[in-house]
Amino acid sequence: MCLAVPGRVTEIGERDGARMAVMDFGGVVKDVCLEYLPDLAVGEYAIVHVGFALQRLDEESARRTLALFEELGLLQEEFGDPWEAAGVDGVEEAGR
Repeated sequence: MCLAVPGRVTEIGERDGARMAVMDFGGVVKDVCLEYLPDLAVGEYAIVHVGFALQRLDEESARRTLALFEELGLLQEEFGDPWEAAGVDGVEEAGR
């Protein structure tokens, strides 16, 4: 399932000519393209789908949605365990 997930902008920069942000999704941090919301600023929230910020969102709505997604296990489903996705059995093996 691909959800549209609310995230908070923590950094903004440019990569390969595109305006990009580092966004926090309830503890999961991802790079997001800001081309559809070029005036989004650090500290603001937006709905993100497939790596693109699509719509600005107020903080209260974002926090409620993230809490609900977490409660339902949807954040884990959407973002998964990065070690599992990499085929690594736990953190200990990551250094091998």
